[in-house]
Amino acid sequence: MSIARRRLLQISAAAALPALPRMAFAETYPSRTVRIIVATAAGGTTDLAARLIAQWLTDKLGQAFVVENRTGGGNNIGTEAAAHASPDGYTLFMANSVNAINTSMYSNLSFDFSADLIPIAVAMKSVLVLQVHPSVPAKTLPEFIAYAKANPGKINMGSGGKGSTGAMCGELFQMLAGVKFQHVPYRGESLAMADLIGGQVQLVVATVGSSIQYIKAGQVRALAVTSAARTDALPELPPIGDTLPGYEATSWSGLMAPKSTPAEIVDKLNRDVNASLADPKVIERFIAIGGPPTPDTPAAFGRIIAADTEKWANVVKATGTKAD
Repeated sequence: MSIARRRLLQISAAAALPALPRMAFAETYPSRTVRIIVATAAGGTTDLAARLIAQWLTDKLGQAFVVENRTGGGNNIGTEAAAHASPDGYTLFMANSVNAINTSMYSNLSFDFSADLIPIAVAMKSVLVLQVHPSVPAKTLPEFIAYAKANPGKINMGSGGKGSTGAMCGELFQMLAGVKFQHVPYRGESLAMADLIGGQVQLVVATVGSSIQYIKAGQVRALAVTSAARTDALPELPPIGDTLPGYEATSWSGLMAPKSTPAEIVDKLNRDVNASLADPKVIERFIAIGGPPTPDTPAAFGRIIAADTEKWANVVKATGTKAD
């Protein structure tokens, strides 16, 4: 064997060595419990989506995937814990659209959501519904806009909290419709819905999953959906964009990991999560909590985050809505 050929083989072997531990790590992952941090309370759409995926991964991969709710600070406490966690694949984060909103809503965060966390897989997109108390004398969205213009500042809009997706959908609506509501933030969407039913507030923009039972029972009147097209869950409702061109918004949830998490682990998790989202039983459960799952690549999820971050930054700037 020539010296040159021997040297080439030595170099090739040396170059392959660093890859071996990474490949072995990916093949043996997970070897212990994986926690999925959820920054919202138990029982919400993001939490339920995380638990559905966690159960499937636990059953298929032979290691426990456990959900840990770290609430408070408008989603920021849990997000901070995930952003600062060790990037070893054993701490994951179930993000949602509020994280994209918070990027511009808060100016003193100790983390950079888009830089400190990397996308793994988008789980679902949820349509929201603009709905009013039956006492409101409007049967259609154009009628409601006319009513709101005739009664500036007299309509109370409940939401799941300042900076929540529902609240920001309401802000976007006011901006495009040229109307003004009194915002009444609650500690969660369910509390806002309860007061809408009771008549303490006249308007709530909330996810289909939180609203549909009350709409079907006639306890609230749904006028339109926030998505660009009609939704199968409530096909009779037109999109807000049919009346206000350019209006479109959805709420999403998806799995992320701390930056520098090995690419092999991210790719493995993306494949496994997408496999869970293709399971007919999981699809059925996702539809029940607000919408069908939307499996895709990490890059596609990253584009969703970037687009939403830009969209809500523009709304925050135009409306002057800030949390700090």
